[in-house]
Amino acid sequence: MVEEINEKTLGEVYKPSDPDAQKYDFGHLLVIGGSKLYSGSPALNALAAYRAGVDLVTVVAPKRAADIIASFSPNLITYPLEGDFFEPKHLEKVQKLLGNKSAVVIGGGMGREEKTFEFIFEFLKTVGIPVVIDADAIYAVSKPFARPGLANAGFVLTPHLYEFYILTGVKLSKDLDERIAAVKKAAAELKTTILLKGRVDIISDGKRVALNKTGSPYLTVGGTGDTLAGILGSFLAQGQDIWTSSCAAAYINGLAGQLAADEFGPGVLATDLVDYIPEVVLS
Repeated sequence: MVEEINEKTLGEVYKPSDPDAQKYDFGHLLVIGGSKLYSGSPALNALAAYRAGVDLVTVVAPKRAADIIASFSPNLITYPLEGDFFEPKHLEKVQKLLGNKSAVVIGGGMGREEKTFEFIFEFLKTVGIPVVIDADAIYAVSKPFARPGLANAGFVLTPHLYEFYILTGVKLSKDLDERIAAVKKAAAELKTTILLKGRVDIISDGKRVALNKTGSPYLTVGGTGDTLAGILGSFLAQGQDIWTSSCAAAYINGLAGQLAADEFGPGVLATDLVDYIPEVVLS
């Protein structure tokens, strides 16, 4: 049976808040991303996560990226690492940052250096909280020797069509039924959850399948996958389960993008999408 995601999913992730709630009751997300070349992806992860309701986000990144990200907004906390890219030598410092975190988003802007891939492999072996695996981290875990490490109920991968091919070796056609079957099969084989981004988002944990049809053709613009990963990480950090978080994130990201595209048309930016998340949440 295939489920179609609708506005009811908002009620599953947004419930009345306890009037006595305190900081950290709604989670602390760790975003691992960036490099000397890229800083936008982890910043978009963090901004979207905040708009989706997480209490705190910490971005850990190589120093140049961390400094740029910190300048984007006073809401962003960054932890700079020496060097241009993530390397295994950074593992201990990043692991220490997990102490008070409730979920992780990893991959955006990290680059595809072999040492960065090694860092990602080793990090995922030890992490004990939910993780959104996106962008360059998908390339890392697509390596044959890394694939067994994906068998973790706390992981969710968020590939677009080409990243799905890199991960599985399967080139998807435009036929929706074929895509559904391929995503379900891959999720079952990898023993994880996959959220395939596309005109129709397909989510599967190897048993269930859900479809999200919100969105716009203009969301091909760079950065909208980063906002999706941030929203998803936000819900995981707030204590929602993988399935509910994935469905809600796809719906909200698509609808926020739809609203932004209605205003800006082909000039829409990922930052515009971030600004529309509260309108979707409050709808």
